[in-house]
Amino acid sequence: MYQIPPRFLATIAIACALLFTLVACSDGNDSMVTTMLGIPGTATDPAPPAELSGPLDGEPILVSSFFPLASVGYEQAEFFASGTASSYINVNELQPDGRWEVQVDQTADYRTRLVVIRPSDPADFNGTVVVEWLNVSAGFDAAPDWGMLHTEFIRSGYAWVGLSAQQAGVEALLDGSAAAVIPGAISDDRYTTLSHPGDEFAYDILSQVGQALKGAGPANPFGSLSPQRFIAAGESQSAAALMTYINALAPRHAVFDGYFVHSRVAGSLPLKGDIFTPDQAVVPTPDQVQVRADLGVPTMMLQTETDLFILGSYDSNQEDSDMFRMWEVAGSAHADLYTFLDNRVDVGTDPSVAAIREVIAPIPGIIECEVPVNAGPQHWVAKAAIVALNRWVEEGTPPPTAERLDVAGSPPAFVVDELGNVRGGVRTPYVDVPIAVLSGEGQPQIPFDTEDRDFCFLSGTTELFDVATLASLYESNQAYISALNASADDSVAKGFLLEADAQLIKDHAASSDIFAP
Repeated sequence: MYQIPPRFLATIAIACALLFTLVACSDGNDSMVTTMLGIPGTATDPAPPAELSGPLDGEPILVSSFFPLASVGYEQAEFFASGTASSYINVNELQPDGRWEVQVDQTADYRTRLVVIRPSDPADFNGTVVVEWLNVSAGFDAAPDWGMLHTEFIRSGYAWVGLSAQQAGVEALLDGSAAAVIPGAISDDRYTTLSHPGDEFAYDILSQVGQALKGAGPANPFGSLSPQRFIAAGESQSAAALMTYINALAPRHAVFDGYFVHSRVAGSLPLKGDIFTPDQAVVPTPDQVQVRADLGVPTMMLQTETDLFILGSYDSNQEDSDMFRMWEVAGSAHADLYTFLDNRVDVGTDPSVAAIREVIAPIPGIIECEVPVNAGPQHWVAKAAIVALNRWVEEGTPPPTAERLDVAGSPPAFVVDELGNVRGGVRTPYVDVPIAVLSGEGQPQIPFDTEDRDFCFLSGTTELFDVATLASLYESNQAYISALNASADDSVAKGFLLEADAQLIKDHAASSDIFAP
């Protein structure tokens, strides 16, 4: 099996965030969750709440959506968060099982920012706040989970918070580089008071901001909304950060009611040290890292095909348990076609988003690949996963267990069917009623130390079937539509696809002809 050297972990993650960004009162709630899930009711070492101030004037500097939030009943605001954070060092040896013990090492003052996107009408709010650790692999903040999940957030009434947890995100706001990647953005002086002491303090900053969000201070980011549940989320590099947070600080601080770990890579970020040079970390974490079994709150992990071998997460796989679920999505890639641009304009009502297309240059002049990128089902299943996690937190009902992707051999590799799609994993019409081979692999893998590396290596591939292959599978276009509809209904029944999304997939199929040139 291909092994990623730890020193290249950050280099791998850099490409991910660029793919996402290079485009023009709670005490009663804690008791409720404790009663339903048997979660320990008190933290062993509660984090102090950050001091929040705002809302700030002007538009936040953050790549999120290109449509007006007001058009879907949402609004956006930005706040500052400040306090004194702690860094931590290990007490015991950091083992792959995640049962880490840590103690305070140093303290430092910080002042960072957070962006809040929330329903304008309190009647539309479902009570859940998703707090995303913003991804800084490109050197500035990106919000990949907002991009992947926002249509479900909007239609079901979630609130979302994007936190500039890490130093690179704050520095990019200070030097204007974050504004430079957003068409029309104005870099003003409202960020001049921000200060970040280093990423070893980022874990405590997350806890302190979470505590502040759960409180009822004078600067209330939620207005008249009444949050009931808080879920921490992170994708790719941020998932690696969340893995360290979960194992080192989550049981100690007990801030969040659940965790969404999305497309994690090998290992996790250092407990202490520069994330971009993990081999030089003062306190590195193991090459294989699992979610600790005694966390006490639900964790949902969603993985694409790319994540297992190209990004090295396979060796860290763990079995499902009472408080852990992992879904591996067949036919999916770490940064797929939806990632590049569609998610920026998708309001959740356009069936064309379900199309399976061969696109080599998803962002002409910026992202141009040698092979058409993956147009698979990641975002559909991701939305089902966040709904399942929210239900788990709210009601105590665990998500369905999913078959893992089929792997065999030494070194291990995916087992594919006679058409070329991977067997096993979370199944959708994209692979069970296929019109293409959809893979998380297949793009050229340029060596990590090559200066002219492109960013396609995370994007997987799409290869549409020719007419002869389609004719061997489906006697007519209507036969294809009928099979797709049945598969979509089956995915909904199993809990791996939401009904509203299944309908979009069906509507697109009904309006298309797979045999047309």
